[in-house]
Amino acid sequence: MKLYIYEHCPFCVRARMIFGLKNIPVELQVLLSDDFQSPERMIGEKMAPILQKEDGSYMPESLDIVDYIDNNYGGEPILIGSKSPNIAELIKQLQQYDYKLECPRYIKLGLAEFATQSAIDYFATSKVEKLGSFDECLAQTDSLVSAVSAVLNKLELLIVSPDACNEQLSLDDICLFPVLRNLTCVKSLTFPPKIKAYIQSMAKQSKVNLFFDKAI
Repeated sequence: MKLYIYEHCPFCVRARMIFGLKNIPVELQVLLSDDFQSPERMIGEKMAPILQKEDGSYMPESLDIVDYIDNNYGGEPILIGSKSPNIAELIKQLQQYDYKLECPRYIKLGLAEFATQSAIDYFATSKVEKLGSFDECLAQTDSLVSAVSAVLNKLELLIVSPDACNEQLSLDDICLFPVLRNLTCVKSLTFPPKIKAYIQSMAKQSKVNLFFDKAI
């Protein structure tokens, strides 16, 4: 199987996680940010992740991919834990701020989807309407970090185990870890101890890299 991704994309991380958590081999193929032709050829629109299944057909949508792999490969399903509405709410709160912090940094991390200047330019231009210029976003770093930190302090109270936020692996882990993982690209953001332990544990279990060593 082959998984087409962007390295920075939290939805792509969701799909990557299930392969790592279940030790299922998959070939990762990173698409350039400005490559419209490849995804449109596969699924008719520009989006990722896209799974090329063993029969050669293509499947989009991160949670559909997660469900498909968990229920059809690597033995019994592992995402059987309960979900927490409180965690879902805090994820939404983080998403109010995280894109402004992360997007200007993504293009500086040496990620494969930004290997060309045209890919960088497309990404930056595509975000301006929603976020403002990347320079404006970077200028807001201190206030954004403060807002994110306040949410993380609330979230830490809900983390039951570093190995699974609700003690048993669930869709909450699939949705939470990618959001936290991407925040590791923000150098001035300090993670509360339980959340940092959770990030590091989930990264090891899912075989998804973190950005601490590249943080800006």
